[in-house]
Amino acid sequence: MKYLFNSSGKHIANFVNGQLHATNGPNIGHYLEQQGIFIDMHGRYFGEIVYDNRLLYRTNSPHRSVNYGNYGNYGNVGNYGNPGNYGSIGSVGGFVDVPEDKLTP
Repeated sequence: MKYLFNSSGKHIANFVNGQLHATNGPNIGHYLEQQGIFIDMHGRYFGEIVYDNRLLYRTNSPHRSVNYGNYGNYGNVGNYGNPGNYGSIGSVGGFVDVPEDKLTP
């Protein structure tokens, strides 16, 4: 299990067994290892890990126009708690924070 944060250090998701889960547990995405990206529950580009634990959206990602299909729902992993704020990294060129509405099922 890995806690994931946005650029300001807020805990926004958990990476558990190849799946992306909301902070309260529901499955919100899947990790595609070969591409190094996360897709949402509809198969669309969701974001990628930057600086080891930041989940960010690459604004010019070539994966944005691809639909990878439906990988199913892996259920709810429960709440792993809140690790607190990890600290801001400022803005990262070519990346923005994943929109809040994508982080909830």
